[in-house]
Amino acid sequence: MVLKSYAKLNLYLSVLNKRRDNYHNIRTVFERISLFDRIILKSRPDKKIRIICSGPGVPKGRSNLCVRAAKLLQEKFAVSEGVDIKLIKRIPVGAGLGGGSSNAATVLLGLNKLWRLNLTKEVLCKLSSRIGCDVPFFVRQINFGQGLLRGDKIIPLRVPKALHLWHVLVVPKIHVSTPWVYKEWDKISLNEGRAGLTTGKSGVKILTSALRKKDLCLIEKSLSNELERVTLKAYPEVRRIKEKLLDLGFKATLMSGSGPAVFTIVSSRNEAVSLRRKLKTVSRSWRIFVARSL
Repeated sequence: MVLKSYAKLNLYLSVLNKRRDNYHNIRTVFERISLFDRIILKSRPDKKIRIICSGPGVPKGRSNLCVRAAKLLQEKFAVSEGVDIKLIKRIPVGAGLGGGSSNAATVLLGLNKLWRLNLTKEVLCKLSSRIGCDVPFFVRQINFGQGLLRGDKIIPLRVPKALHLWHVLVVPKIHVSTPWVYKEWDKISLNEGRAGLTTGKSGVKILTSALRKKDLCLIEKSLSNELERVTLKAYPEVRRIKEKLLDLGFKATLMSGSGPAVFTIVSSRNEAVSLRRKLKTVSRSWRIFVARSL
């Protein structure tokens, strides 16, 4: 079974509060995009679960989210088969693009068919939240969705089928720790209070309304990510990317998740390809992708 595992962008991310379990309640808008990894699943007669991946930075063994997803299904439903998982990575690891979560969701969906479990997406979503907060969004296989609580409560957004946003993604070769970013956000929140941090519930309403109306101008104005404040201060290279995009005339730029990936919205594929060409002359260390919403 050969499957595509798509990346995501956060068009909006607001941190609401810290939970007792040390996770954070957030409000976010996800967009599934055309950048993807490829996953090949091959059933095996024993109960072994094996991961094969040559991509740098991908966890091996039990810590890999694909392995955790397969193990979860195998143990929960007493599956007597095993699986070989070949992961061909293209989504940068730890960039705020949801690659690991998408991989886990793709394995859940694939093994549900390969192992003939016939589980509903509702059941798979409940199981997937044990693996990671973003996994339920990918299990739903929707292109736009609003995430609440830890991000694992997904509300599909009804948008026009003709809505396809074109993006250029820029990913520097740095690692940003998500737990560290949230820890620093907590410090700012404690010092300044919520009034100094968030665009509030009205911000996400404006964005979701703009998406439904296919209002590109309003979509661009409504992009927001509170975590930028932390990451841009700590990582000058991420700030440099945003400043370069602004210098080139692209005002609708945003960091996805906790970073370090930065994206912009462009009007067409041709404009995206042209921008990628220009950015490649700025830094050889940046990974640059052209993608669009599905």
